[in-house]
Amino acid sequence: MAVVSASDRVAVSAAAARADRIDAALARLGTWLHDHQKLIRRLQWGVVGVYVGLLVVPAILPLPQGAVHIWTNVTLFAQFVFWGIWWPFVLVSMVLVGRLWCGLLCPEGALSERAAEHGRGGAIPGWLQWKGWPFMAFVLTTIYGQMTSVYQYPGPALLVLGGSTVAAIGVGYLWGRNKRVWCRFLCPVTGVFNLLAKMSPLHFRVDREAWAHWPKPRGSHAEVLNCAPLVPVRSMRGAGTCHMCGRCSDFRGAVTLARRSPNHEIVHVAGDMTNPWQSALILFGMLGVAAAAFHWSGSAIYVAIRQALADRIVDGGLIWPLEPVLPWYVLTNYPDLNDTMTPLDGLVLLIYIGGFALAAGAALSLCLALATRACGAWSWARFHHFAQALIPVAACGVFLGLSSLTVTMLKAEGIVLPFVGFLRAGLLIGAGLWALWLGWSIARTKTVSLSRQLAATLAFAVAAALGCTVWATLFWRIV
Repeated sequence: MAVVSASDRVAVSAAAARADRIDAALARLGTWLHDHQKLIRRLQWGVVGVYVGLLVVPAILPLPQGAVHIWTNVTLFAQFVFWGIWWPFVLVSMVLVGRLWCGLLCPEGALSERAAEHGRGGAIPGWLQWKGWPFMAFVLTTIYGQMTSVYQYPGPALLVLGGSTVAAIGVGYLWGRNKRVWCRFLCPVTGVFNLLAKMSPLHFRVDREAWAHWPKPRGSHAEVLNCAPLVPVRSMRGAGTCHMCGRCSDFRGAVTLARRSPNHEIVHVAGDMTNPWQSALILFGMLGVAAAAFHWSGSAIYVAIRQALADRIVDGGLIWPLEPVLPWYVLTNYPDLNDTMTPLDGLVLLIYIGGFALAAGAALSLCLALATRACGAWSWARFHHFAQALIPVAACGVFLGLSSLTVTMLKAEGIVLPFVGFLRAGLLIGAGLWALWLGWSIARTKTVSLSRQLAATLAFAVAAALGCTVWATLFWRIV
């Protein structure tokens, strides 16, 4: 029998005391969020003001020309704030603190909920609840953004982001009483946020026993829980759909802001709530469409396809497909800045992104299918569960893609970050190793056979390596 020394017992006691203090502090933070909803609303209106200013003001100003800088030009400043800081670090926040951005700061969510408070309050139609909307919205928004150069120009940014905001307000007004119907079903990034939040070390933990045995108050003083994003709080097991707003904190003495392992939801919860559309978003969306959208313009394959089609068009006697005849809100068209796209460019863009996404998604799916089969008889639930283990790679890639805009804009200002290459490589390798550990952990829950576990993990390792390679091509040119 091992003998535990006094010093070891003291260390264990100290560690337990620290853990208790952290748990108590988190519980108090959850309660604070619950008790300060009016303050949170004021904060949301402040974010709305900043958001509208950054969208609208640059759109009504002339496009910057000549030697201008981020700190001297409103348009460039807004571009840097939106695409260089805002969106990359919103993604980071999902991994660190869950969907806190959605619940406390998101201007679209706040405006949609306010509209719902004063709207018609109609029943949510069945077509709107289709589970494929997050995937479709993400793909279509990403492709349209590339066609109009949304990262470079304020007009497309206003059209994409502002149009999304107007749609969010309209949906809130028409359907759902005091609910964020838009956020739950239609927001173009809700699917991505849902996936990233599964890795958060924070969540609102629900004690079902405490909920069930909570004494029911009499009279009209029963507390009513309004979960704006339509989450069934009583049965909630993960953080993917929770907006971390704190309104449910301590409800019936059962809901508490708490810690958890960043691996817990993906390994132990996601397998019970598999969703084919989430797999499509991971495999064909984030590791396909999103990756292709960032590096199509520098791809030799893109250039080759365009040249081949151009030769055929010229041989056929057509000219208009080679000229920038479409307006800026359909295809990039800024002749004064020598930045235009022709209908042929748009067609090749669609071919490249679609082909890349299909090829990447199919290759990844094949690896996951092999991992699934290695664990035993075929199971779609097991396949979708393995797909969830690729979330770290997909999330890291999208972050690196957006942050590449940050690096590019800083470089244009003469600010060179020499460590960026090492940081990118380190993040991709770390994400790949994390995904590999998740794949191994999932395999262990699917079969007791060590040989099957190893075979499944090996097949999954190929998928993780492919996912990392997909994003590595953005920085270390391969295609």
